[in-house]
Amino acid sequence: MHDLRTGVCHAQRHVKDCAERTADAALALAAIGFVIFDTQRGANSLRQSIRPIKESATMTPDEIIKLPYRPCVGVMLLNQAGEVFVGQRKDRDLDAWQMPQGGVEKDEDPAEAALRELEEETGVARALVSIVAQSDTWLPYELPHDLVPKLWKGRFRGQEQKWFLMRFEGTDTDVNIATEHPEFSKWRWLPVNELVAGIVPFKRTVYEAVVNEFREYL
Repeated sequence: MHDLRTGVCHAQRHVKDCAERTADAALALAAIGFVIFDTQRGANSLRQSIRPIKESATMTPDEIIKLPYRPCVGVMLLNQAGEVFVGQRKDRDLDAWQMPQGGVEKDEDPAEAALRELEEETGVARALVSIVAQSDTWLPYELPHDLVPKLWKGRFRGQEQKWFLMRFEGTDTDVNIATEHPEFSKWRWLPVNELVAGIVPFKRTVYEAVVNEFREYL
């Protein structure tokens, strides 16, 4: 009898261990949207129902048009040869190069925001640049509609940017894109006449306007 009870206990523990491992696996799969797992009934109610991954929320054009633009600054950084600093964004699979840019914090002066963003994204200290000019107006661009719900928690339809032309007075060794929160995977100096063609299509109008605004200094 003792051996029987011992065997039953071992069997129960084995079943329990199996159930727990099954439950852990099911919960892990459920977290990525593939399996439905009923936690109230435990592992015995695991249903191997395959479901498609949940799609991101969508927004209608009417909803998007009512959203504001995100205040942002951009920096056209020129080296001594008249070429422009551009970086390849880490979160892009496409070979698209862009100039440094970033959001303006509450009550922050745009010029200060531009110097801050430049250092945060490129490692170039403010002591190594001089501000040559700034855009007369804030230049807006619209995000593609499918991106609006995915960026900035769906709060903005795009960005409106104040652009600053800066002269770089350092050397290439002063550039360090391996910052605390890196934006770029690689960088280069690009001739101005190649700048617009290298950016993602929805930003090209802004880049054309920036080049035209700063034309006399290029």
